[in-house]
Amino acid sequence: MPNAKVYGALIGDIEGSVYEFASSRAPYSFDLFNPRAKPTDDSIMTLAVLEICEKHLWNDKQAICDTFRKWGHKYPSAGYGGRFYGWLLYSDTLLGYNSYGNGSAMRISPVGYYAKDENEVKVMSKAITEVSHNHPEGLKGAEVTALCVYYAYHHKSKEFLKNYAESQYRLYGSVEELNASNHGHGDEICQVSVPQALSAFFLTDSFESCLRTIVFAGGDCDTTGAIASAIAGAYYQEDEKSLVSFVKGFFKNDQEALDLFSKFDETIE
Repeated sequence: MPNAKVYGALIGDIEGSVYEFASSRAPYSFDLFNPRAKPTDDSIMTLAVLEICEKHLWNDKQAICDTFRKWGHKYPSAGYGGRFYGWLLYSDTLLGYNSYGNGSAMRISPVGYYAKDENEVKVMSKAITEVSHNHPEGLKGAEVTALCVYYAYHHKSKEFLKNYAESQYRLYGSVEELNASNHGHGDEICQVSVPQALSAFFLTDSFESCLRTIVFAGGDCDTTGAIASAIAGAYYQEDEKSLVSFVKGFFKNDQEALDLFSKFDETIE
């Protein structure tokens, strides 16, 4: 069944790309197949992490950095943040730059599918994240996202996920509170984006309602969309054939990406 799973992050990114920091928010009923939609840095870096997981590279810091930079050079205009852009395209360092930007959480979801247990989620998340986002909040945002995906994929209850999430962040109690939490540029950090994304997941009851709610909330909604939809995709595992096909269509000329998708579909039940 072509469900969202790891494609959830890409779906959320692509759907949110049209409305990111827009002057007017998306209507809740926005077109899921908007011709202006496109993959951004969230999708490209998720593909990098997917490759790192698929090839078991997380114990090799050089290979992690090389994989991120390979995908960055392949898609140099995907919309990376300024500091990450410099690290990605104009640096060869293996060291992070103390970032707590939400980029650490937007890309990490494949870990939740490939890790064997909770401890390996933490080990993989830290290794993949610290090469760039080595601030404690950057590491935390990635780990919480990866663990939520892992728990969701392994059929933990929503109550279990919420108890875990609330032990890490203060969540919003209503869609109205979530909508009011966006204040424009400057909020592209884990401490803001991860609680927003988690809240959208817990305030809704399906993959599509989660996706629409987080994009409707506005702000950095391609990234919050990637995070929220990554968790929702793992949890609901609903038939999302049209949206998965929509995502794959953007990479129809990228055989490396298509091969990664195929390997994921073959490897992950």
